[in-house]
Amino acid sequence: MVAPGQAVVFGATQRPDEDWLARAAPEEALEPALPIVDPHVHFWHHKSGYKYFVEEFARDIAASGHNVEASLFVECNAMYRAHGPEHLKSVGETEFAVGQAAMAASGKYTNCRAAAGIVAFADLAQGVRTRKALQAHLEAANGRLRGIRQRAKWDPDPVVRGPVSADRPYLYLDPEFSEGVALLASMGLALDASVFHPQLPDVAALARAHPDARIVVIHSGSPVGHSSYAGKDAEVHATWLAGMKELAQCPNVSIKMGGLLMCLGNFDFTAAEAPPTSEQLAALWRPYIEPCIELFGANRCMVSSNYPVDKAGVPYGTLWNMFKRITAGCSADEKRMLFAGTAKRVYRLD
Repeated sequence: MVAPGQAVVFGATQRPDEDWLARAAPEEALEPALPIVDPHVHFWHHKSGYKYFVEEFARDIAASGHNVEASLFVECNAMYRAHGPEHLKSVGETEFAVGQAAMAASGKYTNCRAAAGIVAFADLAQGVRTRKALQAHLEAANGRLRGIRQRAKWDPDPVVRGPVSADRPYLYLDPEFSEGVALLASMGLALDASVFHPQLPDVAALARAHPDARIVVIHSGSPVGHSSYAGKDAEVHATWLAGMKELAQCPNVSIKMGGLLMCLGNFDFTAAEAPPTSEQLAALWRPYIEPCIELFGANRCMVSSNYPVDKAGVPYGTLWNMFKRITAGCSADEKRMLFAGTAKRVYRLD
């Protein structure tokens, strides 16, 4: 967490404060036997000095009391190669993720199959170099590569864009990017689509152009509620909902729910005395979780932690209890899909 009294910069990764997280009201895990596959976990040694590897993840799982059976590693600019061709440097992150998977498989830290699949980074708009990068990731992943995430996040507001964004608007509409998506689909790999909510129509256009591509919209479509979007809750939700309704008409699109802490910005963890309870968090995030399930159905939705990014404001166990509160009215079969089945199907996890 940033220093007390300092306003949080939403959209930027913040280092968690373990002492502050320890102030969270104790919560027993709801439905503790329900199997969970967490499809959005990062491992890194962040530039802030914060390290989050399998050992740290294992401690969070154990403390949560939830039945997290497996996780998907998602690229986060970690452990790139220091040397070699630029388009192959990100392969170092895949090699690192495989190492984390091996640590988990040892059973020394956890029974969770951490990094059971890998979503890597490659620039899909580089033609021949894209093909070479994907092939290098496949070789390095040792059978674990399941997709590619390339951020198209862009906004006229530089604060909203943040430190990690696309270098131009409309990336997903570029012909070169479209060629990369076609290649990705031909190799059986998914695209983790990362946009802000006003860009959801771009994802819909991409999905219609590539009906054979598996596309996962991450972070619930990243509705933005801070900076130039602050105080425009109704307008943001209406724009987001219209975009999600359009996307729901594309059967090749799934939604990875959660990851709302930094973009939505409706909980300032730097000013709060303690983390939110799962009930409080459910009230804050329900307007962007429930409609996803209603529009796409449990077979096209999956819940996710976005850890350790969201660890800046929410304990791991609180996140899962929040999802379980919001989905309390779902059937047992729907819960099995939302918490594990959809992630297994979309990312082809055993």
